[in-house]
Amino acid sequence: MNEPQTGDALPSKEHHEGGFRPMPELIAAHEAAKDDISRGGPHYGQFIEQVRGLMDRVRLASPSDDLAVEAIGLLKQLNDKLDDALVDEWSTPNWTRFDLPARGNITLPPFVIDHVGERGVDARVTFRTYHLGGNTAAHGGQIAIAFDDLLGMAAAVHAGAVTRTASLTVDYRSITPLNTELKVRTWAERQEGRKVYVRATLHDGERLCAEANGLFIVLKPGQP
Repeated sequence: MNEPQTGDALPSKEHHEGGFRPMPELIAAHEAAKDDISRGGPHYGQFIEQVRGLMDRVRLASPSDDLAVEAIGLLKQLNDKLDDALVDEWSTPNWTRFDLPARGNITLPPFVIDHVGERGVDARVTFRTYHLGGNTAAHGGQIAIAFDDLLGMAAAVHAGAVTRTASLTVDYRSITPLNTELKVRTWAERQEGRKVYVRATLHDGERLCAEANGLFIVLKPGQP
């Protein structure tokens, strides 16, 4: 495997807060990146969509022996090719690609941000076939992942600083459907020193699917 490329990482590994990019620079980069699709190139979004499509299909696939062997060979060839494109975490496209669902991060259920501000974060999320838990419902763990990312965004915006999850509690109120655009709202209730208390809801139309509350901690400079 090739050594990861440093690329045009901002900031460098020597300049960060607890493994995260400093919030002022993140906000500035966000503004600068709104119309910038250079990192990852113009085809990065379709690349991510094809990966998500593969994940959806693998989730329900029951291949024959011949198909499994053929797929293994193709995937190995693809993985070998992608080794040449690996970069470190500071240089990946998926922290600046705000033009793509979930910033192009395949570890997150795809969501689109409608509003970010002092009153919180409003977003639309779609749990795909890959996120299946059972009986056509989204897996509870995937719901928690979506909450965690969007709650972290609300906490960071409220505090104006980098935060890390200290605790997250999710209450599941009804079935969360797959392949349906759902509304997520996250907001900070209050801040006590470095502690930011946050809440969130997930709705399918008027129906409440799940809600969450969490505690995020503002990191000190250099704190992991």
